[in-house]
Amino acid sequence: MRLYLASTSPARLATLRSAGVEPVVVPSKVDEAVALSEAGSLSPSETVALLARLKAEAVAASEFDDSGFILGCDSVFELDGVIYGKPHTAEVARQRWELQRGKLGILHTGHWLIPTNSPLESGRGEVSSTEVQFANPTDSELDAYIATGEPLEVAGAFTIDSLGGPFISSVIGDPHTVVGLSLATLRNLLAGFGVDWHELWKDR
Repeated sequence: MRLYLASTSPARLATLRSAGVEPVVVPSKVDEAVALSEAGSLSPSETVALLARLKAEAVAASEFDDSGFILGCDSVFELDGVIYGKPHTAEVARQRWELQRGKLGILHTGHWLIPTNSPLESGRGEVSSTEVQFANPTDSELDAYIATGEPLEVAGAFTIDSLGGPFISSVIGDPHTVVGLSLATLRNLLAGFGVDWHELWKDR
């Protein structure tokens, strides 16, 4: 059974591969800014749930020649009740870290799963949220980290599975949520369609 990943995130792809799943990557081309503007005021969980659904539905609109599933995901970081996405620039990444180092934040990841060649209404979604406790890196450590470019294109301007890992003291919840795709959540969604996790393994 094939999984179509409506995301170009290298971290999500690596997470699935490490769990024995080789997805087909299909970019979703959803204008997130427009979608959120039209949706109005949303909570962090509502935000990632909406964007994950829109990404999956955008890919599901195509025709597929096999049976499988389309998975859409989206992540945001919440600190002191404020939602943060990708910083995109070094200046913004530094501002984010000035706010969050030494603090506790929450990473929310939305998941939406749709069977191929099925009505969009058949999709199911779930949000996974994990608390992240930041260490207090020095200014020189932050300068070096931001200079790598890694934190510019990830929610909250940090990673736990790469160069940013040493700057995270602990996580409370599913660590895969912080990477951007909760394997446990995906397994639960598949179970709702009567599919066992091992059916996605690439060697089947």
